[in-house]
Formats: sequence, C-alpha cells, structure tokens
Amino acid sequence: MELATPPHKSLRVLFVDDEASLQEFMRLELPRLGHDVTVCPNGRTALQVMQKSTFDAAILDLRMPDMTGIEVLEHLKQVSPDTEAVVMTGYASKETAIEALRLGAFDYITKPCKISDIEGILLRILEKRKLKNTNLALQTRVQNAEGPSLLIGNSSAMAAVHRLIATIAPTDAPVMIFGETGTGKELVARTIFQQSKRTDMPFVPVNCGALAQSLVESELFGHRKGAFTGADRDHKGLFEVANGGTLFLDELGELNKNIQVKLLRFLESGELRRLGDTEPFRSNVRVICATNRDLSKMIAADEFREDLLYRLNTFEITLPSLRERKTDIPDLARHLLSRSAKRPIDQIADLLTNDAIEVMFDHEWPGNVRELANAMEYAYIVAGGGPITAAHLPQTVRLRKARLAPTTTTASPMPSSSSSAPTILPMNPGIGGSRTLHDIEMEHILRVLEKNSHNKPLTAKELGISLKTLYNKLNKWEEEHRSAG
Repeated sequence: MELATPPHKSLRVLFVDDEASLQEFMRLELPRLGHDVTVCPNGRTALQVMQKSTFDAAILDLRMPDMTGIEVLEHLKQVSPDTEAVVMTGYASKETAIEALRLGAFDYITKPCKISDIEGILLRILEKRKLKNTNLALQTRVQNAEGPSLLIGNSSAMAAVHRLIATIAPTDAPVMIFGETGTGKELVARTIFQQSKRTDMPFVPVNCGALAQSLVESELFGHRKGAFTGADRDHKGLFEVANGGTLFLDELGELNKNIQVKLLRFLESGELRRLGDTEPFRSNVRVICATNRDLSKMIAADEFREDLLYRLNTFEITLPSLRERKTDIPDLARHLLSRSAKRPIDQIADLLTNDAIEVMFDHEWPGNVRELANAMEYAYIVAGGGPITAAHLPQTVRLRKARLAPTTTTASPMPSSSSSAPTILPMNPGIGGSRTLHDIEMEHILRVLEKNSHNKPLTAKELGISLKTLYNKLNKWEEEHRSAG
C-alpha cells in the first residue's frame, strides 16, 4: 500500500471566503504547501460541506453576505470540535478577535494577508496536533506500564521470532500474528511498534471480540452526527485516532464480512469513510493483526475473506506455545514475578526455589504465558513475599506433578549415534549437594527425550531449542556424571 503524505506535514483545510480571487489563490497555494483544501464561496455552502466531510483546520472570513464567520465558527465547533479554526477579517478590532477566540478559534489574521502568514499558522496547528498525538502515545505507554514490556525468551523458537521482528519492524508493511490465547500476541505487536519509525505516534490496541457488533463500524471508522439513532455528535474512529501510528487489531477473526470489506479497502487505498459521510479521507496507519483462530478453515467456511488474508500477512509471525519453549520458563517466571512484586528482578531472583521451577517444568501450561503470569502473582501473594516453593503454586499447576509416577533410570555411556536411544543417566542431587536449576532442567530434558522414544529432533522441537543445543546439553551432562563418578 502506498502511504499517504505523513500526517505531520499535511492538513485537511476548509477555506471559506466570498472573494473569487482569494478562493482561486488558496486552491493553488495550499496544495503547494502540502495541504488538501476544500474551498467554499459562502457560509451556507460551508455548512453543507461540514455535514459530509471533516477537516483539521478551517480558515473563515468574518464578513460574508449570507452568514458571518462567527456563525460558521459556532456551527463548526458543534459538529467538529477538534477542527482548529482561523478567522480572517479586513476589519480588525480587538472585539472581533476576542469573540472568535472565546468561541474556540485557534487564531485570527487580518486582510490583506500573506501566504507566509497563513503558512505560519498552519504550522502551529500541525505542531499542536503532533503534541496531542505524542501525548496520546505517552498515555498509551503509561496505561500499559504494568504490563509486560519485554519479549522474554532465548529458546530457538523465540530466537526466530526476535529475528523476524527486527527485520519487519522498520518497515510499514502489515503484519499477521498467529498463536494460542495467552502466548503474548499483543506484546509482539508492541515490540514491533517500539522498534518501528512510528514510536512517537499512537499505538492503539483494539480487541475486536470485545466490540459490540452493532458498534464495530462506528468504533473503527467513526461516524458523523445523525448517522444513526444516538449519534448526537461527530465521533472519531480508531483508525483516525491512530493516524500516523499503529493500529493493533486483536482477535481479527471476530470481524464480520462487512467490516472485512472496509478493512480491505483501507489496506488497498489508504482511504476511510465515516458512517454518514459521503466523502472518504486518508489516514496513515500501520495495521498489525492477530488471531488464535484458523483463518484457512474460516475461509473454507466462507467466514473470512481470502483476499483480506493475502493483504494482511505480508509478514507472518507464529508464536510458539509455552509448552513448546519450556526452557524459557525460569527467565519468564522471574520477569513476571518481578512485575507482580513491583521490584527489580535482581531483588527477587532468589525468591523462586528450584522445587517450584521443577513443578513448573512438568506443567503443560494450556493458558500459556498468561497462565504463568497469574501463577506468579498467586504464588507471590500466598508466599507473603518470601521464597516461593512448589506448595505456593496454584493447585492446577501442582496437580500434574502429583500425578506423575517416579521413574527409575540406569546409568550407561551415551552412544554417539543420533539414531540410537541413549540410556538415561541418573539424576543425582549430589554433584554439589542440593539440586540446582541445571539439574532440574536436565531432568525435564531427559524426561521429554524418554517420552519421545529418544528421538532427538522431535525432543529438540518440543523443548523449543535447536538440535545442536540439545546435543551440547546431553554431552555436558554425561561429562559431569563421568567426572563425578
């Protein structure tokens, strides 16, 4: 999609004046400055235009035969309060300036005026809008300050995700994120945003599944006053709120076919149309989408548009489940515990005991990282801020460990052939006395290896590590036991 002119350089301007020469002058000069302009010869025409379109700025002549600029200004502030108004008059007086400013005008200028005077005012309007967008972006970050801010994980599965994010973040291409519920799809979207060129503009997340079906179109694309019952004023849609920044559409599969068509139109043309508007407008938004649903099955069932999927997944990221990257659990758990405790991670590093980590390795985590976050918050509260043992974890996490029968293993040299099944080495708590995190990790690796009938590629995939890493860990464990024996 070809991007529109960057929002910090372009305004949609309404110019209202009864002088024909000035109308023609503005038709030529404002586009030369990079702005879109709609010219009206009188106030009543301007009122009709305002019912159909919205503007960033309006330049209004105060003295016109049918309506005064003050009357047009009053109406403008009723239907579009965010539009910045500038009044022009050849009869400058302190009283008219005060009246215009009292009604919400941004500024006023006197005739005859130079194009440089108008350009200077429009630049100030641009700066005000940029500041407003920056504040919105900061508010978004503050509102999510307690949420996870780092994409944690060094497993091979997550390393691939990190590499892909680094590649696609600097572009403006659409991104499609797939993954089970709770895997961190919004966090990936935020990470892409934070590494993009749009970080000083808004990041607007939308849970499509949480929007009322009757209001989805209005929430996303906006509406004009009177567009439907209850629409008593103009409403900016989230695509317009996110102008210049990034819009994250979570649970994309919940959008109906009608909204899918409008989304496809935006991706193809960069144009939007508010409910009740006859004229489209452009918005410069990067779209990132996510879903936990199988869109190919939805396409086969005629529930999702195939052409929309092609437009959206220019880049595709599939997040692994937590059970597919269990080697990330210790680092993730400490990070989430730090968030629950509202303390730096180095202050809580020793709170998580090895037996608690062992139980977490054995759990399958159907709720993924979200479930782990809840477990850490629960455990921190139950432990009273002290060391967290297995007993402090939620019962749902401990149940699987309680059902596991103890396994007996015998020692034997590990064959070098990858196709042979190695005999599992015994887990001795005693190479250094108490069992370490390394011991617990190896117990888990060896259990998965045995479950997979010693198929190393399958084991590496389930663990979320590379085959080379698996061999290195197994070889190191064998050497440790030989030296200890």
